[in-house]
Amino acid sequence: MARRLMTIPGIGPLIAMALATLAPPPEHFRKGRDFAAWLGRVPRQHSTGGKQRLGATTKMGERSLRRLLVIGANSVIIKRRTHSDAQPGTWLGNLLSREPPMLARVALANKMARIVWALMARGGVYQSPTAAA
Repeated sequence: MARRLMTIPGIGPLIAMALATLAPPPEHFRKGRDFAAWLGRVPRQHSTGGKQRLGATTKMGERSLRRLLVIGANSVIIKRRTHSDAQPGTWLGNLLSREPPMLARVALANKMARIVWALMARGGVYQSPTAAA
């Protein structure tokens, strides 16, 4: 499991081993958002009457894994010249051009948490999405 998780950019041996040992089995969650919510990586929802309002990111959940994912996201952003996922024109590249760096780190950590759940639940290794032409 840890070897498969290390194929995700920003997740090294330490983070992969922590996720493999501290995270509950993926069957406990219906989807990746539920896993990210367990970590505390999703916006708080204040929804009523069909109008959806998203607030600040919750910090309730597994504190150590949440911090490790933000540190891993930070490594991707710091080395964005070498990571193909952070080049201009990609999701992360566009996010970095319009948002503050810390917000981009947290958003990338949320995305990484959802990818982690998908790899744990379905198996396989991470395949980088192709950049939009």
